Amino acid sequence: MKLIILDRDGVINIDSDQFIKSPDEWKPIPGSLEAIARLTRDGWRVVVATNQSGLARGLFEMATLNAIHAKMHKAVTQMGGRIEAVFYCPHAAEMNCECRKPRPGLFNEIATRYGRDLQGVPSIGDSLRDLEAAASVGARPFLVKTGKGMKTLAAGGFPRDIPVFADLSEAVEHLLAATA
Repeated sequence: MKLIILDRDGVINIDSDQFIKSPDEWKPIPGSLEAIARLTRDGWRVVVATNQSGLARGLFEMATLNAIHAKMHKAVTQMGGRIEAVFYCPHAAEMNCECRKPRPGLFNEIATRYGRDLQGVPSIGDSLRDLEAAASVGARPFLVKTGKGMKTLAAGGFPRDIPVFADLSEAVEHLLAATA
């Protein structure tokens, strides 16, 4: 089974320092939906791992998060793609939970759900915590420059062998060419 893990905000959709608090605020990054569709057509199972501390902060309710994800699923489906599941951490950073990236909790949930080791599984993110969470379970981190990616790149502090791409579309092109 070909599995790939994507961060949501800054990778699939435009990020906001004020959080994505409604379906209207969720807007795809150009090319991201088509990239997910290409993965789907090539037999990849696409899952999302995302920190959503806006829930703990009271910025939005669970019903709103579900509506945001329903919009994302529908948009991906309309392009011919599929996101199999969304794994999210609802906690604020100060809650010190195991599921908030950079900790491996969400990735461990994915491994359990799919009954597989995540060694070498591609994981695409835009922040250091995305890269660290992936690396902590042996997944293969990729950095995109969208969202917080340029800031992450400028700050450094991650292994040099992590591939860096302009956006999800470019990362997917590279991945599909490498596995063809």
